[in-house]
Amino acid sequence: MKPAPFTYHAPAGIAEAIALLGTLGDEARPLAGGQSLVPMMNLRLARPSAIVDLNGIGDLDYHRIETEGLVVGALCRHRDVELDGDVLARCAAVADAVPLIGHVGIRNRGTVVGSIAHADPAAEWPCLAVLLDAEIRVEGPHGARRIPATEFFRGAFATDLRPGELIVEVRFAWPPAGSGSAFVEVARRHGDFALAGAGAVVTLGLEGEVREARVALAGVGPVPIRAIAAEAALRGRRPDREACAAAAAAVAESLRPTDDVHAPAAYRRRLGGTLVRRALETAVSRAGRRPS
Repeated sequence: MKPAPFTYHAPAGIAEAIALLGTLGDEARPLAGGQSLVPMMNLRLARPSAIVDLNGIGDLDYHRIETEGLVVGALCRHRDVELDGDVLARCAAVADAVPLIGHVGIRNRGTVVGSIAHADPAAEWPCLAVLLDAEIRVEGPHGARRIPATEFFRGAFATDLRPGELIVEVRFAWPPAGSGSAFVEVARRHGDFALAGAGAVVTLGLEGEVREARVALAGVGPVPIRAIAAEAALRGRRPDREACAAAAAAVAESLRPTDDVHAPAAYRRRLGGTLVRRALETAVSRAGRRPS
């Protein structure tokens, strides 16, 4: 199929892009990688009256490693991160997750920021954003804002972006020293959207106890979920299999997924707990102490 008619704009700078989005209104959509937007337009599920193509804005095409975390611009491709060994060495959860995104052709074109803006609750980058305490920097007609990832996602494919605003940069925090991290998911086949996914960061103290833990889930609700109760249950405990299993069981009990054409709610609830246990055990082993 072909998309509905639209006007095409190719701004040369960030200010011009923001001005266009502000002028064109709610019916305009920014285009970066297009791996979500273009198929939706071809199926007439999305009918924007105007496209603002960001690909000519070189200032948005970057990612860099800073002391506190990974910084990605709006045109950073999934593959840029996947091929950066320094990034993968600093955060195993990212190294686990990025190869699970579609296929190589999709990762060559799709963008990190585009995935976050699209806000698919089953996608990897939104879940990583919540897991790694990301900060999302947006610019719009009324200035710039910085939004914590935990406040950015409002529902399935819905975000805190206001009319005319554009995500220009996302900052992911590195796990603290002494941490291990992991990301796991289950899909019907490689490259398909995940039925559910889970990420974990575990920081161990000097005696091998859990000093800090972060757990996030994808695909089991309308937004990526931060499992705060499970994190609290792990703090101060030795991270053996029993502790990981208890935290995972607490997560499964708290989940409230809904039935859909891909899986019933009961299956997703149980799968969420299983993936949390696997992610925690892997994160603990990477922190230097394998669960007994």
